[in-house]
Amino acid sequence: MKVALIGATGFVGSQVLKELLTRGHEVTAIARNVAKIEKTDDKLSAVGVDVMNTEALTEVLRENKLVICAYNAGWDNPDLYNNYVDAYESIQKATRAANIRRFFVVGNAGSLYIGGKQLVDTENFPSKMKEGARASRDHFDKLRRETYLDWVYLSPPTEMNDQITTGRTGRYRIGRDEPVIKDGTASVSVEDLAVVVADEIDERKHSRQHFTVGY
Repeated sequence: MKVALIGATGFVGSQVLKELLTRGHEVTAIARNVAKIEKTDDKLSAVGVDVMNTEALTEVLRENKLVICAYNAGWDNPDLYNNYVDAYESIQKATRAANIRRFFVVGNAGSLYIGGKQLVDTENFPSKMKEGARASRDHFDKLRRETYLDWVYLSPPTEMNDQITTGRTGRYRIGRDEPVIKDGTASVSVEDLAVVVADEIDERKHSRQHFTVGY
């Protein structure tokens, strides 16, 4: 399948790129700095484009069957909230203009619920992550009202970082709006999150739905 991957050099996006290529997908890898993308596969095209430039992004997306967004406006960005929301609005406009219906977003754990309250609104949510999580949550609220795109929104578990060294196991459990907990923790490796994304692309188990995963 021809897939456009936005944010292909990031922590999540780089692993998703590897997984998609391993499965034989043709990938248009979109990033701010394409020099970070190693041309290792004939099915890989790397394109540098500003996601805020909706017209240019539309042209890059054309002929793809699916858009995967692993875009992050940068955790140290002083205007992270606005840049994130504006970027995703531009990405969605470009996806629609390119006549692509399937739209997959790797979002944020802050959109998950515990005890009827979203994690981003809880007192214990890390302050340094809050602006990005709020932006992702508010974008998700808009996405749920989207009528053209066949969207899927994946919230990673609360623990997914470079300290999780299980690598690619291919094993995970799926949940909906609450964390998937094992031994008191909701976690998955970034390699297995990439497996989750690729499995959803291949098997199409969700449509206009939010889901999460964990071990």
